[in-house]
Amino acid sequence: MKTALLLAVLLAPLHALAGNQLEEQLADSVRAQMQAAIADRAVPTISFPSGTENAHRWLYEMGNRLKERMPDRKTRTDFLKTLHYEATRNGLDPQMVLGLIQVESGFRKYAVSSAGARGYMQVMPFWVRVIGLPHQNLFNLRTNLRYGCVILRHYVNIENGDYFRALGR
Repeated sequence: MKTALLLAVLLAPLHALAGNQLEEQLADSVRAQMQAAIADRAVPTISFPSGTENAHRWLYEMGNRLKERMPDRKTRTDFLKTLHYEATRNGLDPQMVLGLIQVESGFRKYAVSSAGARGYMQVMPFWVRVIGLPHQNLFNLRTNLRYGCVILRHYVNIENGDYFRALGR
C-alpha cells in the first residue's frame, strides 16, 4: 500500500510552484525604470567576457543538461541564448535563473500555477498591467524571461542584494 501511494505521488502531474505573489504599489520612478527595462528591443546575443569559445562551451553544456526537458535543439538553443542575455543584462547569474526556472516551472513554457503565475519564470499577470503593454503574452519565451529577470532584479534591489529574500518574494 505504501509503495502504491509513493508511486502515485511520484507519477502525479507536476504543478508550477509559484506562490501567490501580491501586487505592491511601485513608486513612479521604479515603474518607469522597469518599463524601460521591459521595452528594450535589443536582439538577444550571448556574450562572455572571456570570449566566444566559453559562450559556445556554456551553450553546449547547458544544452546537454536540458535535452530531456527540451528535445528540440533549436528551441533549447533559443531558450538558453535568451535566458543568458536577459539574466546578464539584469545583473543576474544565468545559472541561478536556470535553477529558478527548474524549481518554478520545470522548464515548461506553458506552466500555470494555482495562483495564476505563467510561463518559465512564473510571472504574475498583474505585472503586464503594471509595467508592460496589454498585448504582451507571458507565454512568449522572450517576454517571460525579460519580465522574470527584470522583476527578480527589482526584488534583489529592494532586499539589498539578499537573494534568499528576493526569491521568496
